[in-house]
Parts: sequence; structure tokens; C-alpha cells
Amino acid sequence: MLRPLLRRATVTAVCAGLLWAAAPAQAQTSHARHRPVSSGEWADRAVDAYRALQDHLYEGADQHGLYLEHTPRQDGDREHSYLWPFREAAAAAVDMQRLPATGGAYRRDAAERFATAELYFASGERPGYASYLPAPLGTGGDVYYDDNAVVALSQLDQYEATGDRKLLLRAEHVVPVVSRAWDGDTAKACPGGMDWYDAPGNSIRATNVTALSAQLAARLYEHTGNRAYLDKAEKWYGWVYACMRRSPGLYANDRGDDGSTNETLWTYNSGSMIGTATALYRSTGDPAYLRKAVEDARGSLAYWTEGSRLHDQPAVFNAFYFKDLLALDEVRPDSAYLRAMRDYADSTYASNRDAGTGLFRFGPSGGGDYDPAAPAATLGQSAMVQIFATLAEATRHGRQPS
Repeated sequence: MLRPLLRRATVTAVCAGLLWAAAPAQAQTSHARHRPVSSGEWADRAVDAYRALQDHLYEGADQHGLYLEHTPRQDGDREHSYLWPFREAAAAAVDMQRLPATGGAYRRDAAERFATAELYFASGERPGYASYLPAPLGTGGDVYYDDNAVVALSQLDQYEATGDRKLLLRAEHVVPVVSRAWDGDTAKACPGGMDWYDAPGNSIRATNVTALSAQLAARLYEHTGNRAYLDKAEKWYGWVYACMRRSPGLYANDRGDDGSTNETLWTYNSGSMIGTATALYRSTGDPAYLRKAVEDARGSLAYWTEGSRLHDQPAVFNAFYFKDLLALDEVRPDSAYLRAMRDYADSTYASNRDAGTGLFRFGPSGGGDYDPAAPAATLGQSAMVQIFATLAEATRHGRQPS
């Protein structure tokens, strides 16, 4: 995910904190007072953002139901988007189905996305969803294990929305793929963890892969009762918690085979660990997992809502984070989770949306201040659809954070 950023990012959490502290004043929105936004208004914003996604980035049925990476197309863009942006567009359609009153209008779109996603699947001795379309539509790409985990998580979301068991089976078929990522070399510092991608050149064990795969296994255990999934979820979650946790809710990004640790912090690493602990608590009833989820939620919120930190994170990472917070909110309510999501969504709508097109524009990282010269991206646009649609559902009974 976010390949240029995750290739051994050189900005550590400490340096990043200095950069965030120097952010422009208009980015300092986390403590601003926000007016209540109704469920209907969030739904309207979701519809507007989704329409812009479809009008400007969706390529249409004659192009196999695929998406562009950016609009306008940039030098170096492939003919179609990579897998990860496509997955976010699929997740956006899943969330649009949940809109109060109008969600049914998006069921066909969501079903189409999951059929199209199979175009990215590469068979063979080491199968998996490839980062780019295999032949005949493309030249293929490496199997990134984080991509595979999030595709399967969306398949589970769609299974829960529709009851279509083929999506549950597809999600189960991803578990052997991500299981290949586990590093069994006991000579390495903090043995275990999961490789980032399936290639001999991989040299890092990544928090995102390991935590997202744990979340997948934990949710599959909820649906199937298969003890093997619980064993994997606990093993994978346990490695991240033991080896990558820096403070409550904050997790270093990866460990190198050379013994180095990339200390960069991302919101979705916080979120995936909260989401995994929440799913483990739901399925096992073990209060230790609930305590860990709550502790990580409170610790991460205290950090990420400081200054412009949320604003500067990639919007798509924030979509992961907020959804995981709201999953915890369902079992242990705390108005702070919805408040943080509302404040971010409201300020981003005001500061990063092109009113003429409905497209959201961010800096090169996929977050930060509005850049009128930047292309709009399927990744960021889909993230904002997800955030607005999720807020429409979360506030549909008049609920507002205090």
C-alpha cells in the first residue's frame, strides 16, 4: 500500500512530529468546533463524492469495469489502476449500499466490483491477487500480502451485507496466500512477522501485513468457528503487539532483515490492531482483548488528534482507522471515536474538495492540504466516499458525538 511512502520511509515518528507541528494554520482543525451534520447530509456528501468517482475515474463496462489511477492521467500511469485503488473503489460501493433510504441503488455497482476484482487474481504455484492486472489485460505484478488481506476483508464486508457465500469462500481462500508471508527464521531479531510481498527480494516484515492478516483471520473465525483461524489471528496479532508497539495505539511500520526498524507511524496500523482486538473479543469473549482495543483506541486518538496529524495522514489510511474505531464503538461505546471521524470528515470536505467537480485533491502523500495542481486519485476519492457513507450510517438515528 502507498508504495512510494512505505519503501523504507526516512521520516521517523519524531521527525514527522516536527513537520506536523509546523503545518499551516488552516490544517489545524482537530480542535475546531463543528456544527452537527445530519445523517442525510453525510449521505448527500457520499453521493456527491461517489458520483464524482464514477464520472471522472471509472472507465466503464467497455473497459472491464476498471478504474483509472488518477484524473487527469499522469505520466507513468498504467492503462488501469493498480489493485489497491480498485479495492478502495469496491469498498466505497459496499459502504454506499448501507446508505439510509437509498442504499439499494448501489447493490449492482458493489456486485460488479467484486466480479471485476477477480481480473487481478493470478493463478499458478503461488496464487494471489496481483498488484496489477495479469495477462491478457496487463503485465501482472507482485503479490503484495497487504493487498490480499484487504481484498479479503472487503469480501467479508460484502458477504455480511448480502449473505453471498461465494464471497466468504473467496476470503477464506486468501488465508493460505497471506500465510505464506510468515517469516519463520528464528535467528532474526523478534522472530516472526509477515513479509510485505511475495518475492525473493523482500527484506522487511511489515506491521500492516501482519495486523491486517490477523484481522482477516479473526473475522473469519467469527463467521466459521474454524479454530485454525483463531490460532492464526492470535499468533499474528501477538507478534505485532509484542514487537512493533511503541505506546498504546502506536505501532512502528516494519522491521528490516538487517536488524533496522522503520519507526514511521500510520493511522491504519493503529486501526488494524484495534479492529483485530475487537474481533477477537467479539468471538472469544476474552476481556483482555477488549482492554487492549480500548487502550489502543484511546492512546492513538490522543496522538492522532493532536494538531494536524490526522489531516496529514493519507485519507485512505484514515478511512481504515475510523472504521476500526467505530467497530470498537459498537461493543464499547465512546463518543470520542465518532467525534474524531466527524471532525476530520467535515474539515476535509471544506478544505480538500473541488466544488466544481466534487473531486478531492491532496498532497503527494494522499493527505494534507488541498493542492489545486494535484490530480485526483481513485484511492483518495474512494476513501472519502467510505468516510461519508459510514458517517451517514453511524448517525442515522440522530446520534451525534458530544
